[in-house]
Amino acid sequence: MAKSGRSGVGDPPALKPWPKRPARLAHAVVESLTDAIVSGAIPPGSALPVEPELCETFGVSRITIREAVKSLEAKGLVRARQGSGTTVTQSEEWNLLDPVVLAATVQHDDELVVLDQLVGVRSALEAQMAAQAAELATDDDLRAVERLLGQLDEETATPARFVETDVAFHDRIMQASRNRLGRSIIRAVHTQARGTFLYTGTPDVQACEQANAEHRQVAERLLARDPQGAADAMTAHIEAAWRRRRAPQPGATP
Repeated sequence: MAKSGRSGVGDPPALKPWPKRPARLAHAVVESLTDAIVSGAIPPGSALPVEPELCETFGVSRITIREAVKSLEAKGLVRARQGSGTTVTQSEEWNLLDPVVLAATVQHDDELVVLDQLVGVRSALEAQMAAQAAELATDDDLRAVERLLGQLDEETATPARFVETDVAFHDRIMQASRNRLGRSIIRAVHTQARGTFLYTGTPDVQACEQANAEHRQVAERLLARDPQGAADAMTAHIEAAWRRRRAPQPGATP
């Protein structure tokens, strides 16, 4: 039976020290603790290990630990209270737009719940920006989109290069929309998602060819200055591309 922890729940597993001391100590401590929290190794409601334990585990000073805990609190991962220590918060309070939190969440999203939500947000925002681009894009913007589309045509046989240009194609349309906030949100969440195999899968030539056929439909609607058509084509592309990449979950019907 697990011993009762400081918060009244079982003590979390011991944290592991680093095999090599990192250069940016406070940031590294934050990343390690964020991963432990998001993975459930230190579950919501648990007390964070006390300062001396964290200092010993990570081999850092109290000042570094205090800086790291403040950062965790700013990310919504913990709540520090005078006299009652620092407690891990419920996942609903975590700031998923924070790059460190989002990266850890995506990394541990085995059931693809957050990735499904991310694709939904991306689809909605990029569809809106495609519609805006159809109205606001300059001739230079449209020529840039066409150039990238041509580059993608040439790269369908080399998926590793294709996926990088794919990102540039989408970003150029967002840039043409003049929606700076929407573009910033998508760039933040998409960058973290692309860092995990759960999101990217293993693209092959056939998938690249299909994706570029969908890209062409988006570009055609942009060139026609058709906002609704561009939005619909972008939604269809993002959702279809995710269905192709999304690994089926255990127990799911084929």
